[in-house]
Amino acid sequence: MSESNFIAADFGAGSGRVIIGTLLDDTLILKEVHRFDNKIIEENEHIYWDLEYLFSELLIGLAKVGESKIENICGIGIDTWGVDYALYDNDEKLINNPIAYRDTRTNGLMEQVFEIYSKEKIYETTGIQFLQFNTLYQLFSEVKELNSIIGEANFLLFIPDVFNFLLTGNKNSEYTIASTSQMLNASKKDWDEELFRKLNIPIKMLPKIIMPGNFVGKLLDDVITKTNLSDIDVIAVGAHDTASAIAAVPVQNKNWAYLSSGTWSLLGIEVSTPIINENSFEDSFTNEGGVEGTIRFLKNTMGLWILEQSIKNWELQGNKKSYDELFDLALIAKPFVSIIDPDDQSFLNPPNMIMAIENYCRKTQQKIPETQGQFIRCILESLALKYNYLLNKINNQIEEPIEILHIIGGGSKNKLLNQFTASAIGIPVIAGPIEATAIGNILVQAITKKKIKNLHEGRRIVKKSFPIKKYLPQDNDIWTEAYKDVLKLY
Repeated sequence: MSESNFIAADFGAGSGRVIIGTLLDDTLILKEVHRFDNKIIEENEHIYWDLEYLFSELLIGLAKVGESKIENICGIGIDTWGVDYALYDNDEKLINNPIAYRDTRTNGLMEQVFEIYSKEKIYETTGIQFLQFNTLYQLFSEVKELNSIIGEANFLLFIPDVFNFLLTGNKNSEYTIASTSQMLNASKKDWDEELFRKLNIPIKMLPKIIMPGNFVGKLLDDVITKTNLSDIDVIAVGAHDTASAIAAVPVQNKNWAYLSSGTWSLLGIEVSTPIINENSFEDSFTNEGGVEGTIRFLKNTMGLWILEQSIKNWELQGNKKSYDELFDLALIAKPFVSIIDPDDQSFLNPPNMIMAIENYCRKTQQKIPETQGQFIRCILESLALKYNYLLNKINNQIEEPIEILHIIGGGSKNKLLNQFTASAIGIPVIAGPIEATAIGNILVQAITKKKIKNLHEGRRIVKKSFPIKKYLPQDNDIWTEAYKDVLKLY
């Protein structure tokens, strides 16, 4: 196999990076060329993403690739977080920076939507988990607002589609990112016209949907000038970062589940058709689009956000420790003293995460953690127990039980959480690869350019190219008893 190079631009809610993936002799090698923070702007009582800044950082990353004189660059793929969008006017100018999904404007709006269009009907149509920040409720807030900018809008683009547009001038909605909106008909894989009509959301704003593996277009001349790249193909990958991450799971058997672990935890299985029934509705599982025609049946649950925000609170107080020091303290702390439900509304975006945990424990009549080790242990044990709860829900939907859990993404570096998870769920955990999102992004590009045959071959390459670690369950009886106790919190 000759050397082929691909550029993956991966934007997360906290940071972004531009990575070069080199496919050579049945092996994939990654090299990070640029990393940057993602900045939120606070103004007019809302929080926004700074698109101009993010695009400038993307161009800086591409320019670094251009300076490196790397040959045989076959494509560029963009992936980002889901649900958020930007509105453009008739002159194709950005009307306003996109409001971030953690903004409070959608508080209480789901219930108002259900008065117009039933919750059951929305789920039957879209198969998507009910989260107050889904695009559906964000747009409904726009429709309800007097003098809303939606009246000026000519078209809407989700965040990865924005960057594709700025790179190529072409407007599309990539399928996996569109599926996060709760506006897509899960069976037809297209916008649901009735839903738009009922809620008075103008469907004409939405561009046509394209599938992962389609060509978006060539780099614009202005981009080529700024980056010193050639007219490279921009390729629609799994534009939702989780879709790309799941594409990189180094699958070892047929009965597997995945946990994409980061700020959010996304735990689920890969299926060929949506699972939409009474149980999946009651449990609020989602059916998001995947690559190669797959569906990601999963639950979006709170992840390491709680840990990250707690550490920030301590650092602001001048109490800074390394991750290793904190996890060492957690390891020696007494187990199962306090347990939280990570999905409690109070943990979504509190002013102070430590106080939110204290208040939750007080409300649920539990001992309040006192030391950093106790807080960390509380958070990690709570996450592991919630994963067990969700895995049990998935097992109720399938004929053969899950035999192994693959943890991918940045959270797979957290050895203590990996071990807690294996012990909580009672089956082996395979951790890695860490850079799953960038890897999956590159695999789709390589498939599109016919450098590898399909996703099955791509996953084999991942398994060969990147380190993974296996964790086996420990202390099963203790975790089983803890799980029985925690069920009352859910």
